[in-house]
Amino acid sequence: MLMRSLKDRVKQRIGQMTLRDKIGQMLLCGFHGTEPEGEIEKLLGDYPIGGIVYFARNVVSPEQVERLSGGLQNIAQASGNVPLWIAIDQEGGMVARITQGVALMPGPMAIAAAGSVQDAYEAAHISGMELQSIGINMNFAPVLDVNNNASNPVIGVRSFGETAEAVAEFGVATIAGFQQAGIAATAKHFPGHGDTDTDSHLDLPVITHDRTRVDQVELVPFRAAIAEGVDAMMSAHIYFPALEPERLPVTLSHSVLTGLLRKELGYEGVILTDCMEMKAIATHYGTVDAAVMAVEAGADMVLISHTAQLQVGAFEALMNAVKSGRISERRIDESVRRLLTYKMKRGLMNVEMGLESGTAVEISAGMSRKSGVDDYHMTPAVVRDSMNANQPFAEPFQRNSPQHQEVARRISEKSITLIRDAQHMLPLKQERTLVITVAAEVTSIADERLDGGATLGGALSAQGLEVVDMRVAADEIALSSARLLQAAEAVDVRQIVIGTYNAGSPSGDPQCRLIGWLQQLGKPLAVTALRSPYDLQKLPDVRTYIAAYESRPLAMSSAAKAMMGQIPFKGELPVTIE
Repeated sequence: MLMRSLKDRVKQRIGQMTLRDKIGQMLLCGFHGTEPEGEIEKLLGDYPIGGIVYFARNVVSPEQVERLSGGLQNIAQASGNVPLWIAIDQEGGMVARITQGVALMPGPMAIAAAGSVQDAYEAAHISGMELQSIGINMNFAPVLDVNNNASNPVIGVRSFGETAEAVAEFGVATIAGFQQAGIAATAKHFPGHGDTDTDSHLDLPVITHDRTRVDQVELVPFRAAIAEGVDAMMSAHIYFPALEPERLPVTLSHSVLTGLLRKELGYEGVILTDCMEMKAIATHYGTVDAAVMAVEAGADMVLISHTAQLQVGAFEALMNAVKSGRISERRIDESVRRLLTYKMKRGLMNVEMGLESGTAVEISAGMSRKSGVDDYHMTPAVVRDSMNANQPFAEPFQRNSPQHQEVARRISEKSITLIRDAQHMLPLKQERTLVITVAAEVTSIADERLDGGATLGGALSAQGLEVVDMRVAADEIALSSARLLQAAEAVDVRQIVIGTYNAGSPSGDPQCRLIGWLQQLGKPLAVTALRSPYDLQKLPDVRTYIAAYESRPLAMSSAAKAMMGQIPFKGELPVTIE
């Protein structure tokens, strides 16, 4: 009776909505600024937008984000609009928009290296609770791309690894963790962005595998996510000739979004596009025109992350498409019915729908889990003890608590992977050590911004090693090589450690040359990959090699502890190094 009543309520709410209201629900927009004012206040006041996405540019602190979320919801409410989706890319590790004041968890590949599916659940559940506490209700995670291409410029350590089965297993646990914390999880990038050497932020990638191979690899994690009841699925801006007869990216393909995802795979959740300002779409089709094409293809919600003019243009283009008969209002109603149902599922519409606080949680439990895993036993004790599932803001929940930080630390320490130590250099001797850290740099728009000046040398120094600590930007290595080699040649420097950052990428050649020169000195040399473990493929002669998977301070601290012998190397490499 409850479900029937809620369906009736959704139907009744749609009946109260104008076409304008419905179209607005199908747009999810980004903005510039850290306060609910100016451009975003005008957009929400003038248009009944369905959701907002945060980037690092919107974040000062968790407390500020909490105020911002409340302010945006207040504007929507005052305008008579449906409560907003407030979304974010908080994947963990190297892709996270909020890095301070929260328990930032390791990223997918580090979690997979640590080896425990329970860790994936626990990390997502804690992150989900912390996102809930600052007014965020949707996370663009997990990444379910199978990263079986070492040259992939945009996925890499954002993936759980190179096997479809592992990505499915860790991905399902992550979905369960987020959704049991009240967050709408978003599986991405359907039907798979793992086996490409092109970044769709910059151009349109093409994956030429036949349908059998796509079924056996790329689709496996997404099938598992559907079985788990994932709330949302984000489409990839990639062309799969085996799935689409015309040269159309998945986001604009009726054959893929409706034919494959909806009909063949039976997915009933929200289909969300990746950002329509990415060049794979914007350059070839135009953001505004493509918004209409995406809805025709079967998308429920169109993501436009940056430009207000394009957001308004897409709104008006969709209005005109319905008025002209190009898209039927019945088609719009299908998406709006789905969007309102899932907003209700996540408790966004409790006040408006006259529901008690616990009702949405009951619906969520009934709709989100299809795998039959025992929810209670998957829920870590720290989570059960710290927060009542029916009261997401109840005390004694504490954001960034010592317990949450301890979970992040434990997973991170288990992830550090010793790939090779042919010279028996580890643990490091208590000798003066030159430590060169190649600074993290934004390698894809997905990274957006990477903060801080933490170094591997600083982390080793904190563990008691006598260190000469040097940090260099990747694009300054050629200019700094003489200075770095001079430091390495010093008589009192007895061993060398270098932390690489995507040295295996096309732009990583200066790092590889520097390492070659350092090897010629004949001193013990260890390389720690601070992002891509594939760096080793360009460094076959390195005799001691460690994978840390990320350059966040926690990962460097964990790597330092392992290199000093204070903790064991427990990580297992989730990808193959050739």
